[in-house]
Amino acid sequence: MWNYTGRTESDDEHPNPTIIARYGRPVIVRLYNEIEKDHTHTGFGSPEISMHLHNLHTPSESDGFPGDYFSATKYGPTLSAPGTFKDHFYPNVYAGYDEFPKSPANPVGGDRREALGTLWYHDHTLDFTAPNASRGIAAFYLIYDEIDSGNEHDTNPKALRLPSHPYDYPLVFQDKRFGGVGTANEGIHIFDQFDPEGTLGDKITVNGKIEPVLKVARRKYRLRLLNAGPGRFYQFHLVNGSNVQQRFTYIANDGNLLPRSLINRTNVRLGVAERGDIIVDFSQYPLGTQLYLVNRLVQNDTRGPKKVQAPGTRVLKFIIDREPSEPDVSRPVDSQVQIPLRPIRRPTSVEIAAAPVRRWVFARRNGMWSINDRFVNVNASRANIANGNSEIWELDNPSGGWSHPVHIHFEEGIILNKFVDGIQVPIPVHERGRKDVYVLGPNTRLRVFLRFRDFPGKYVMHCHNMIHEDHAMMVRWDIVE
Repeated sequence: MWNYTGRTESDDEHPNPTIIARYGRPVIVRLYNEIEKDHTHTGFGSPEISMHLHNLHTPSESDGFPGDYFSATKYGPTLSAPGTFKDHFYPNVYAGYDEFPKSPANPVGGDRREALGTLWYHDHTLDFTAPNASRGIAAFYLIYDEIDSGNEHDTNPKALRLPSHPYDYPLVFQDKRFGGVGTANEGIHIFDQFDPEGTLGDKITVNGKIEPVLKVARRKYRLRLLNAGPGRFYQFHLVNGSNVQQRFTYIANDGNLLPRSLINRTNVRLGVAERGDIIVDFSQYPLGTQLYLVNRLVQNDTRGPKKVQAPGTRVLKFIIDREPSEPDVSRPVDSQVQIPLRPIRRPTSVEIAAAPVRRWVFARRNGMWSINDRFVNVNASRANIANGNSEIWELDNPSGGWSHPVHIHFEEGIILNKFVDGIQVPIPVHERGRKDVYVLGPNTRLRVFLRFRDFPGKYVMHCHNMIHEDHAMMVRWDIVE
């Protein structure tokens, strides 16, 4: 395994730490690269790193740009020298800072409707994101504000009082493959980083463990589900020992609280890099109950999922083993009336009509993966957008043979329309809020409204199926003054 190791003031080490942040309180992360230069005896991956915080509103130089990889002896094409560390500045302001400047009435600065919650950081080294992240370089960054305050005891009437630590529980899922019995790599984590089809994991790890058990109290929990790749899609269902589906409340998609809670849900579907926050009320079960999180999405290669099939693969086991040590004062969000969570700023008809349209086609070319029939070049921008402008990006997957979870760095967007086989179809209800990953299934086209604000510089869009990304399905775009 490779890990991020966080060090506290007392120099205690925390592998892959969950970083807790709050809007209005900036954070600086100094990232050291201590991976051995000669790591060939430890398998795959590249000893250079570039850390991307997905998808905080962050200045370009702190975005973890793929060409900004570094080590003590080597540096990427968009850096000027090697080094042992790189500083990342996370201002923790809402997007729209120029339009809604900081003031006594707006002490953080930016548009409060643009707040994020469930973020994560991972390696983004050009051409080696999949193997590096697969080795374990991925972790959570959770950010709170007065609405999603991280405190179920909060007396602020604006606070949602969602389940809070230790009942606010992050879960990161990765697919990994290990060498078979009798092979030279028996039991060893393997990955073919040179194959544009990649290596689909046959085991699913949860926070680094295979088929773990999570013991929970009889009360409500907030579970933050993250698909950290590199290539498998999931459709998670919560079931009992007889494989009967259980119901829960869906409150956030990607890093964003939904406009309203979605009650009585039975599944969460996640492409690579998508997140889903759910509320599970374990108080409705007697002590000793065992539940399972299962994946029912069948996938046989890295091109994408095929079908949903029960009973699915058991990924995580819950055991309700105790009464809570204190009363559960978190706010109920599972009533028959959908609870408002966070308002969003939808584009007006005037804004949509005025926005220029760019079309991006995600396809296969010469055995590699391309956007608009071209491979990635991190030194050249293929779209220059004036700071403060808005655009509509058409994301098009004309193939019937694969799926692409497309990630646009820096800004969230609103899906305006969805087309499958040329026919407009309804946008799934959980995708009607703000998003930063847009799953293009076979023969699918999306129209996404985006604002480009506050921080000029270089950013990228790419397929977050990390194998496709590493094999050139990525494009640089710039915000310019």
